[in-house]
Amino acid sequence: MTHGILIRSTGGPDVLEWAPIDVAPPSAGEVRIRHTAVGVNFIDVYDRTGLYPMPLPGRLGREAAGLVEAVGPGVRSLKVGDRVAYTSTVPGSYAEARNMPADRVVRLPEGISDEQGAAMMLKGLTAQYLLRRTYRVKRGDTILVHAAAGGVGLILVQWAKRLGARVIAVVGSAAKAELVRRYGADEVVLTPDEDLVARVRALTGGEGVPVVYDSVGKDTFQASLDCLRRLGVMVTYGNASGPVPPFAALELSRRGSLFLTRPTLFHYIATRAELQKSARELFDVVARGHVELVVGQRYPLKEAAQAHRDLESRRTVGSTVLIP
Repeated sequence: MTHGILIRSTGGPDVLEWAPIDVAPPSAGEVRIRHTAVGVNFIDVYDRTGLYPMPLPGRLGREAAGLVEAVGPGVRSLKVGDRVAYTSTVPGSYAEARNMPADRVVRLPEGISDEQGAAMMLKGLTAQYLLRRTYRVKRGDTILVHAAAGGVGLILVQWAKRLGARVIAVVGSAAKAELVRRYGADEVVLTPDEDLVARVRALTGGEGVPVVYDSVGKDTFQASLDCLRRLGVMVTYGNASGPVPPFAALELSRRGSLFLTRPTLFHYIATRAELQKSARELFDVVARGHVELVVGQRYPLKEAAQAHRDLESRRTVGSTVLIP
């Protein structure tokens, strides 16, 4: 019998339940994947708490890696035994096995481990679109990265450095400050001990930065706006502290005709061609050693609730994976 994590109501980590689940034979266009590693992300917390509503009872998890163990009618792109990874708009990766549309699954190249695959599809592809499409970072840019010691944050720091940027990393502890420096951060702001805006202005000669990547949300939004230079780009892509509250659009004009975007990965990989192109670029920077996928924590799949507790209490660094 296949097992996975089920939630029957929204709430805290205690609503996560280890339970038998049904995995039918794959339908036309689908493959069944036997998971070997499952990624944990803050979006899973949003699903669990009901911030992102979903039908209940329901399942959690948006990324995983594993082996194709069955293919449905019409599937030509994958075969039994292929090592694959995916990220999905539909939760359900917190399970020993799962069916997925074949066109949303990519093969893992040699040199990329299953754990890396599970840790890189949502987080790594997020970093890819943030750096290469939402605001195209170029040599000489100074960028600001919140939650820089987290899964997406550490990828952003390393990849931006490879692109020739100067990185100001924002973290919440001395240990995390040491970590991000080790992975290339040029400057580190330790909150709440330091005044973020004053420090960024000092580091940029009063000008501010061209882009802020902010996954924290409510608690950092206003300060992030104040760190931007004229015509800067505010990228709010997460809600770790809660959603950004409503604000007057005129505030963007007052701060120098700023640009604001609230992107999500799945709009950037909506087509098969976009998914494959983004994944190839991500796999290339990892395979070449330009970006190291830092798996900071591993938990048995059954202990997903503890992984959530540690994630929400900011005790994690890098990426977190569950092992079925």
